[in-house]
This record gives sequence, C-alpha cells and structure tokens, in this order.
Amino acid sequence: MFSRPSLIACSIAAASLAAVTGTASPAFSGSNDKAFFGQVSGQWKGPGEIVAGKYKGTKFTCDLIGEPVDGSSAGIKLDGTCRVGVFKQPMSAVITQKGKSYTGQFLDGADGKGLDIVSGNVAKDKVVLGINRKKLNGAMIARLQDSSTLNITISVKVEDTMVPVIGVSLNRQVDNMAVGSIE
Repeated sequence: MFSRPSLIACSIAAASLAAVTGTASPAFSGSNDKAFFGQVSGQWKGPGEIVAGKYKGTKFTCDLIGEPVDGSSAGIKLDGTCRVGVFKQPMSAVITQKGKSYTGQFLDGADGKGLDIVSGNVAKDKVVLGINRKKLNGAMIARLQDSSTLNITISVKVEDTMVPVIGVSLNRQVDNMAVGSIE
C-alpha cells in the first residue's frame, strides 16, 4: 500500500505539469507566453517517478487536461488525476501571469495540501516556475520537447543546491479518428 506522502508527491508532479505554462523573459513576454500555453493545452498522459528522498523509486502515471486561462493574461488551468498503484489522486492547478512573472497554486495551495507558484517565466519551449510549500522551496521546469512530448522536472533546494526529486514524461493524447466526406 502507498502512503499519503507518496500521493502528495504525485500531486507535486501534476502541479509541475500545470506549471508548464510560463516564464517571462523580456524577449519572450506577452503574446509569446500565451502562445506557449496554447501549445501545452490539451490532454497529456504519461509516467513519472520519484527519483530522490524517502519515496525514491515510486512510479506513477498522470492523465491531465490543460486549458488556457480566461481573459487577456497568459496561463493555464489543469485538471486530472495521477495514479500510484490502485490509488488515484485528483490533480488541479491554476497558473496565471502577474506582471512579468507568474502566480498560482496546485491543489489548494501551500496553506492546504498543495503548493504555491511564486514566480515564473516562459522562454520559447519551456517554463520555469518557482514553487513553495512552507519551508520547502524549489522549481519546476517543463520543456516541450516536440509538439507531442512534455518533460517535467521538479527540484527542491537543499542548502545551496537544487536537487531533482521528480521526473515526468507526458505524451499528448490525440484523437486519431479519420475524418472525411462522402461525395
């Protein structure tokens, strides 16, 4: 059986996925950020693994759907689930542009059982987000490898070093149904 902390680790992974939406460098601000979030919108599914810490070696799978946030700001809303064995954990996140950075939360934020997004920027094919939960600080990097592959790494700060703790590789889920017309 898997403990609650390993399910929380899956939540962190899903939150990272949501974070795929944005870092703002001066060269890639505004509409480029919205374009990036548009590219990562859709349905994503794939495996992940906890690569460090007490639950090292724990494997999970996530099935997530991302949609751009409403309004003129760049960002993304994420909903779905991550599964560890027979246990399923709901996942949700909202990431929104605020000035030249990003804010938001995974699940119910750091005051609950989730994480806060405290900073971020988008640069071409990746987003880097600053994440926080009480005394835990870290970063999530989501890189769009190609139009159908998204790789996510979550790292936490240990003293002065960033240590990778979770890795996720997601594939875009596409409906391959043939569409045509009858003449």
